Amino acid sequence: MIFPSQTGTYAPCWSTKRVYAAFLSVLAIIALLVLPFNKASALEPIESPDQYSLPTDMDGVHFYLITVDVGNKVWDNFGHTALRVIDENTNTDVVFNWGLFRINGGPVSFSYNFFKGIMNYELGTQSPSQEFAIYRSQARSVWQDKINLTNPQKEILYRRLLWNLQAQNVVYPYQYFFDNCTTRVRDYLDEALSGRIASVNDGVTYSTFRDQVKAHYESVAVIGFSLDVLMNSNIDRPMSEWEEMFLPLKLRESLSLIESDVAENGVRNKLLSDPQEVMLFAPPKVATDPYQAASIGLLAPVLLLLLMLKKIPMSYFATHSRIGLKLPGINFRLLGLLGIVTALFSGIYGILMLGSWFVSEHLDLHHNINLLLFWPTDLLGLFVAMRWLLFCKPWPMTHNSTPFLNYYMMAHLLGMITYAVVTFMQLVDQSTRDIGVYVLPGFALFTLLIWLVGFEAAKPKNKFF
Repeated sequence: MIFPSQTGTYAPCWSTKRVYAAFLSVLAIIALLVLPFNKASALEPIESPDQYSLPTDMDGVHFYLITVDVGNKVWDNFGHTALRVIDENTNTDVVFNWGLFRINGGPVSFSYNFFKGIMNYELGTQSPSQEFAIYRSQARSVWQDKINLTNPQKEILYRRLLWNLQAQNVVYPYQYFFDNCTTRVRDYLDEALSGRIASVNDGVTYSTFRDQVKAHYESVAVIGFSLDVLMNSNIDRPMSEWEEMFLPLKLRESLSLIESDVAENGVRNKLLSDPQEVMLFAPPKVATDPYQAASIGLLAPVLLLLLMLKKIPMSYFATHSRIGLKLPGINFRLLGLLGIVTALFSGIYGILMLGSWFVSEHLDLHHNINLLLFWPTDLLGLFVAMRWLLFCKPWPMTHNSTPFLNYYMMAHLLGMITYAVVTFMQLVDQSTRDIGVYVLPGFALFTLLIWLVGFEAAKPKNKFF
């Protein structure tokens, strides 16, 4: 049997089409912020399995597990898994890859569907030389292991692959943790082994999905930090050993511990044997800790600005005064820069979390406690921050806008206080401690600071309540 070659946008797990590289680099960041969390159903049964022709001699059919290490790009930080099939009956050598997707309708339409939770991936096949050339260009290590199966087990796996190549079965709804390029291989092998992989890996790990996401994005600090903000308590439960095999390297490790039904000299082989390093590259470098960077990057300048506070008389007799900044030409520019950064991060995070609650099927972005900190309306603070930066003056208030500002700032601080109580008293299942320790103090002090000096009251007096 000669497997047909499939065409499409080649994307091992999270790869992107080169012609859209510039745009999709940004898109990939957004797409990764909305990881789906819907558990996949069991394998669909094959109707009329006899319709699929098998090779004459199954002894001449060999299966190999292809494991690809993590890369240094946003979309390949979890690695990749593929299945290689060598058929000596027809002298064919084909790699099966479940990481393809098509950018139908263009990048904008694709990104919107991705955000909504519509992610259709598909199976593709190509030669090992083509497959390995892509990983070599990405400087990603690749390992190959022979899968020791009996002939009846080979027949089950072979039929499943032929079934998957049917036009109606090529496309599948991609689910990041539960139905991806790696879990497809896991599930197909488990079917061939009559459920042995699942039965052996039936325990619970000490690792959560959040732990794995944060660990695998240590080389892309801003993405790991953003995902930690945007994901809710759905990903804070411990993974089962079966679920943990959505990670390519973990799947390889787990399969290597399972015994095969194939025996030599009366001794049963391991399921994986003959390990080969197809290519070896250094792993991505770990970036600066994003939480420490966020803490120092916000808290240090805020403390400096707090030292620059001074009273500004509002009349000749100094009966009334307000709080301002010394050296306004320098300090308001610093305040403006901090305002732009915090408004962008807080506003965008808030929009993604709140918007997905109503639009997207990505359940891991719903009911997120981090909405107490990051508000979509904070994005409007860009205009205020730009005035601080360009004019080195506070934003002028009117009689009508002053009460609104005071209530807004008060609500923001109350939200932060509530967040601190919820976090440190562990009142919710969602993991928020890192954000509470490293981000909350600087964010709260910055909010208080801009309430004091960022706005000029309509009347010549300090008006906070």
